[in-house]
Parts: sequence; structure tokens; C-alpha cells
Amino acid sequence: GRWVGRSIFDVFSREFRDRPAAYYLEAIAQGLIEINNKRVDRDTVVRNSDLVTHYIHRHEPPVTTQPLGVVEHVSDGLLLVDKPGSIPVHPTGRYNYNSVTKILEIKHGYKDLYPINRLDRLTSGLMLVGLNANVARTMERHFRDHRIQKEYVCRVRGVFPEGNVVCDQPIRVVAHKLSLNCVDPKDGKPSLTEFCRLSTDGQHSIVYCRPKTGRTHQIRVHLQFLGFPIANDPLYCNREVWGDAMGKNGALPLLDPKQKTHDDAALAEVEKFDNDKLPKMGGRRDTDNIEPWRPLVERMEEWKTKQELIERISGEIDKGDVERVCDKCMDPVMPDPTEDELCIWLHAWRYSGPGWSYETPLPEWAAKAAEHIDRVKYHPDENSVSG
Repeated sequence: GRWVGRSIFDVFSREFRDRPAAYYLEAIAQGLIEINNKRVDRDTVVRNSDLVTHYIHRHEPPVTTQPLGVVEHVSDGLLLVDKPGSIPVHPTGRYNYNSVTKILEIKHGYKDLYPINRLDRLTSGLMLVGLNANVARTMERHFRDHRIQKEYVCRVRGVFPEGNVVCDQPIRVVAHKLSLNCVDPKDGKPSLTEFCRLSTDGQHSIVYCRPKTGRTHQIRVHLQFLGFPIANDPLYCNREVWGDAMGKNGALPLLDPKQKTHDDAALAEVEKFDNDKLPKMGGRRDTDNIEPWRPLVERMEEWKTKQELIERISGEIDKGDVERVCDKCMDPVMPDPTEDELCIWLHAWRYSGPGWSYETPLPEWAAKAAEHIDRVKYHPDENSVSG
């Protein structure tokens, strides 16, 4: 009840101080603040049981300019989509319009959508989307029964070995909140991925991947274990978190509280802020037998927290710089990240099932490997990669 009897302008300008008072005056004038679905003026008094509405302007996180591609609309209720990296499958968190289902609904006119294989936000490539529940259930059952073969390409750090490489290390979830998965020979779930190098320039390699199981981050975790992480993977190719060994052969970093794991300039800025202003990761931390990974989880939490803080510091700019301030909400407009910062170099290239196969064009970073991929791609009469 402390709002009752006060003017609507007084309520917003005093109770919600994340925006200047001038913003609320403009919002009232434009009809963005209502009481009981009716426009108000600055002196309108809030009464008991009033419904107060504030229509706000939100910025979604940046995504790639590459459009979402519809590969094919199969007559039996299956839609094939080429998903760019950087957009999630469903609206989630700060992402709403910039999601696969929303773009298909708004730009392509599809209403009832049942995504079958859900790619990570940072991963690009082929997605199967059911247009009715029966098709989706059938295809999901085929995935569970391993009747559908998945083929990926990626760009890894280093010169990947020639020939066929198989990794069968078990994988477990270490921290759900961080989406962190690791090899765990004791408690991990059975996992198997086949790899074959397509090309290399001496610093990076384009690698063909065929996961035979479907664990979360399976390809990324297995490549890290082999010592060839995806080169722009912020989670598994992160020296600040994993240390010099970078997780090769399952090596875990030691937590040394005196060790500086971030550059001095960033730490100097961080030290200007009180601890209670640090963003908190929130949510529960996994405690089911993760003791060996606890230093890793703490380093990852620290790194993510400081990345958020550094981003916030860099956003504290002069609001008079109109070229970098939104004219609707007066929030800073940050520079767009590069394409390579918006995605990882992992692409779901091809899926094959009983009597069918579909594929997408290779992404630009893998284009030079196109001439080699036909020799390794899956054929129904084969059981392993032919190098």
C-alpha cells in the first residue's frame, strides 16, 4: 500500500530509480504508463486495487546478421532449418524475437512448431522441426533409437591427427547453471564420437565429427579431452579457467586464491566496485560428487562474473553521446561483437535416417574443406568414418 494516494509520477520516479525522472515524464506523455488500461498524466493519483502498467522498451542481446534459412518443407510435416549460430531455439532469458521458433512464426508464418533436435545457441546448422506433434514424436524416437546419423564439422585449435580418431570417454554434467560438462571415467555416461581431419593450415584444423551418442556438449568435451578444443569456444577453450593444460586428458586446474587469472587492467577496474555490486551467478550449485571439479567450477563462476562486470563497466559511458545511447530508453548501445564472437566454430552439417538424408551448406570458416568432405560422409552401409 505505500503507492496508494501518491501521483503516478511520484511512484515511478521514487520507487524505480534505475531510470531518470525525465524518462518517466516522457513515458507518461507517450502513454507507456497506464492505470486500469487508461492513459494518465503526471498528477494522476494511484488508488487502492488499481492496475498499473508500464510498457517498456527492451534490447535483446546481439545476434548474427545471417538469416535463418528454411532448407526444405517436407510434405509429411517436417521442416528443415539452417540455424545460424548465436540464436537459441526457444525464447529464453533476454532472447524473445531472436529465437528460431519466433522467427519461423513471425517471418515465415509457421504457428505450431515442435523442435526435434535442439542445437546449442552458439552452434549453427541443420535443425529438424516438426509441424505437428505426431511427426515430432516419431523423429524423437528415431533419435533415441540411434536410427538417425548426425554429422558435424568444426574448426579446432592445432593440427589434428590424420586418420580416424575415436573418443569414447564418459561424460557427466558438472554444473547445470554453468552448462559445464566434463569427462568422468567413473560416473560419466557412455559417450562416443568419431573424428576425421579434413584440412589444416598449421594453426587450426577443420574436423569432421560423427557423434554416436547424444550427450550435452559431447563434441566440445571430447575435442577438449583430446587436446584440440574448438578454437573459439568460450567454455572449453578458455585458458583463464582451465589453465595451460586446457583440459587435455581430463586435466583439471588447481584453485590458488593468490593466483591472478585475469589481466591486470580488468582487475584494476573490478577492484573499484564493492563486492556487493558484483553480479551473482544465482541458482543452485551442483553438489552431487563434484569435489574434484570444485576448483574448476569456482574458476568458471569467477570468470563469468567478471566478464559481466567488465561489460557493465564498459557500458558506463557519457549519456550525452547520442551515437551510443538508445533514443527510446537512454540505455547505452554497445558496439556489435564480431561474427566469430557470436558463435562457435561447430556446425551441424548433415542428418541421415531410414531412406533420407539432408544437409546444409558448409559455413564460411569451413568452406575450404568442402572438397574433402564427400570421402568421409556417412553412407547407410558403413559403420565408421572412412578416412
